[in-house]
Amino acid sequence: MTKKTITRRSFAKAAGASAAIAAVGGLAAPAIAKPKTVKIGFVTPQTGPLAIFAEPDNFVLDQFRRLTADGLTINGAKHPVEFIVKDSQSNSNRASSVAQELIFGDEVDIITATATPDTTNPVADQAELNGVPCITNDTPWQPHFFGRQGDPATGFEYTNHFFWGLEDIISVYINQWDQIETSKVVGALWPNDPDGNGWSHPELGFPPVMAKRVYELVDTGRYQNMSDDFSAQISAFKEAGVDIVTGVMIPPDFTTFWTQAAQQGFHPKIMQAAKATEFPQAIAGLGDRADGLTVEVWWSPHHPFSSGLTGQSSAELAAEYEAATGNPWTMPLGFKHSLFEVVIDALKRVEDLSDPDSIAATIRATDYNSVVGHLNFTTGPVPGISKTPLVGGQWRMEAGKPVLEIVENADQPDVPLTAEMRPIG
Repeated sequence: MTKKTITRRSFAKAAGASAAIAAVGGLAAPAIAKPKTVKIGFVTPQTGPLAIFAEPDNFVLDQFRRLTADGLTINGAKHPVEFIVKDSQSNSNRASSVAQELIFGDEVDIITATATPDTTNPVADQAELNGVPCITNDTPWQPHFFGRQGDPATGFEYTNHFFWGLEDIISVYINQWDQIETSKVVGALWPNDPDGNGWSHPELGFPPVMAKRVYELVDTGRYQNMSDDFSAQISAFKEAGVDIVTGVMIPPDFTTFWTQAAQQGFHPKIMQAAKATEFPQAIAGLGDRADGLTVEVWWSPHHPFSSGLTGQSSAELAAEYEAATGNPWTMPLGFKHSLFEVVIDALKRVEDLSDPDSIAATIRATDYNSVVGHLNFTTGPVPGISKTPLVGGQWRMEAGKPVLEIVENADQPDVPLTAEMRPIG
C-alpha cells in the first residue's frame, strides 16, 4: 500500500467534502456571508547572526498594518488582514519549523520570507510541500532555486522569488576590480553554506568568469560560519600576493577576519564581503577600517523606482524610515517593502480567496512596478523567478558616519553613479 502525504490543502478538501456529505438529508442552515480574515505569514531572522537583515521589519510591518487597517477589498468584499510574524532565529531548521506553524497552526493564506537561503529555502520548501502560496526575496536566485532542486523547465508550483543572481554580482564585482590597478590575484572567503557553495560553484559561480577575465583565484576551501580564526586564509593570501578579497560572510565572521587581517599586516586594495558589509550599522562599528570597503548594492535612495502601492519613491521611503526610526536606511528596507507590495497586489487581483491554487496562479501572473523595480514571475530566467537590478557601491566614512556611494553601474545605467571607485588606504 502506498503511503500518501496529507497536506494542509488535502486535509481541508477532505474536511469540506465530509461536511457536505453530513449535510445531505438534513436541514441546511442558510449561508451567511462572513468576511474571511486574510492571514499573511512572515518568517524573518529577528535574532541570531542574521538579525541585522531584520532591522527594518517593524517599520515595514507597521506601515502595511496601517495601510490595511480598514481591510482589503477583494472581489468587491472587504476582508480583514492579519500579519503573523515568526522568528527563524537565523537557523534553517527553525525556519522550517515556524513555517509549519504558520501553515498548520495559523492556517495562513500566503507565506513570505526574506534574508538569505537559510531562511527563504526551508520556508519555500514547506510551502511547496503543503500547497501554500509563497513569495520570498533577498537570496540570490540560484542558491534559492537550484538549492531547492528546482527544474528550470517547470519551476515550482506555489513558490515565487525575486532578487538578483550570481551572474549579476559576479559582473558587478569584477567591473569594480577592473577600475583599480591590482595584482589581479583574488582571495576567496566562501563559507560552507548555500551562499558559499553557490558562489564557489565551478560552473555557475565566480571561478569560471574570473578565469575568463584573467583574475587568479586563491581559494583555501569552505570555512564554517562563526569561525574565530582566519589566520590560515590570511597567511595564504599574503603569500600569494592577493590584492583583492571577495566573499559572502555573515557579519560576525567578517569582523573577525578584518580585525585579524589588520593585526597580521594584511592590507588588500579591495575588500568585498557580501552580506556582512551591506549594513551601515555593521560598517559604523569598524570605524576608519570601514572606509573604502566595497559591496553590491541591491537597493538605495538613488534607485529610480517607486512603489506601485504607496507611490513612494526609493528616496522618500528611505527618508521616512530614517525620520521614524533614527536609523540610517538599509538595503533590506526596500525589499521588505516590495515583498508586501507584491502580496497586496496579488490579493487585490485574486479570483477565489479560499483556493490556494487561485492565489498561486494570481501571484505567478504578477506584472508590477515596485520600489525595487519591475517584477514579473513569468519572464525568468526560470519559472517563478523575477530578477532585480544590481550595482556596485563603496563605503566612505564622513564625519564618523558611513555613507554608501554608487561606484559601478555598467549593467544598470539607470541607477546613477555618485562617486568614483578608489582603492582602500
